[in-house]
Amino acid sequence: MRVVVAPDKFEGSLSAGQAAAAIEAGLRRARPDAEVVRLPLGDGGAGTLEALVASGFERVPVTATGPTGEPVAAAIAVDGPRAFVEMAEASGLKRLPGGRRAPLEATTYGTGELLAAALDHGAREIVLGIGGSATTDGGAGMAAALGARLLDQAGAGLPPGGAALLRLARIDVSGLDPRLAEVRVTVASDVDNPLTGPEGAAHVYGPQKGAGPDDVLLLDSALRRYARVLADDLGRDVAAIPGAGAAGGLGAGAIAFLGAELRTGIELVLELVGFEEAVDGADLVVTGEGKLDAQSLRGKAPVGVARAAAAHGVPVVAVAGVVEVADRELRAAGFEEAHALLELEPDPRRSMAEAAPLLERLAERVGRAWASLP
Repeated sequence: MRVVVAPDKFEGSLSAGQAAAAIEAGLRRARPDAEVVRLPLGDGGAGTLEALVASGFERVPVTATGPTGEPVAAAIAVDGPRAFVEMAEASGLKRLPGGRRAPLEATTYGTGELLAAALDHGAREIVLGIGGSATTDGGAGMAAALGARLLDQAGAGLPPGGAALLRLARIDVSGLDPRLAEVRVTVASDVDNPLTGPEGAAHVYGPQKGAGPDDVLLLDSALRRYARVLADDLGRDVAAIPGAGAAGGLGAGAIAFLGAELRTGIELVLELVGFEEAVDGADLVVTGEGKLDAQSLRGKAPVGVARAAAAHGVPVVAVAGVVEVADRELRAAGFEEAHALLELEPDPRRSMAEAAPLLERLAERVGRAWASLP
């Protein structure tokens, strides 16, 4: 019996790597002869770096600039010529000192430093995972870290943050790192918001980053000006591109300065970990996450796994802390069945606290139920 174990993290309880280890242990109790391939996953957002390291990527420490200027101990993940950069490592909400939000001044400069570190390690293909950002600067800070100059009317460089873009007059990319021209950059993002407007970065995500109503209007105006200058000076009209508003407009900056393509996060991660090769010839795939719900069905990691496995005709079983999807919807999404930790421990707090042993027991049940496989 050959089983591919490919879970996402169980939010608040287990990393993807810990979840995969627990599932494998349970399966082996049921089928000691099973060949188990562990592929911890993420959807491109926070936690994906850790999952890729657990899948075999090398963790490379990088000291980077945090969203409000303080140095932070971050990392990138490297596998030969491929690298994964998680913007939240340097520019995420989790990096704000004391959690104090700075919606007008927060910068993606540190994300640019992480990209530079990937180039320093010889990366020829970079996946930039965006999500959990503290910033609404359109990726201007990232561009500055990579050598671009964002200038006001007097030719002076702009200070960090999205608010400063109101004074943007010109962008000089003559000093942009030339290695970027030789590298393929892909952005892992699952949102389709444009850069500006009522569905744009400032209006939809600004309040999550501490922006009040006046701040939102200011930031949206600043991003509109930014988009005009990008179109005039770089010939990149990014304002209305779906996904340009992701991570405070970092999607737009990645398109304009890095020539990046935007793709669904889980699809990219599955490619990075070699899921297609692993599932070929497998008898079963076990995936999961903390909560399997309606949001999951919109393309989060377990559904991405189910779709990819279906192409190979391999059945997929999901395990989760909580399952809030009806059986008919599960089957339509490609799952044979789904099981929740709450089946074993109905108290949600205890279920989260004891997630690893409960997940192991649940996986043992799955292994026994599918024991008739070769």
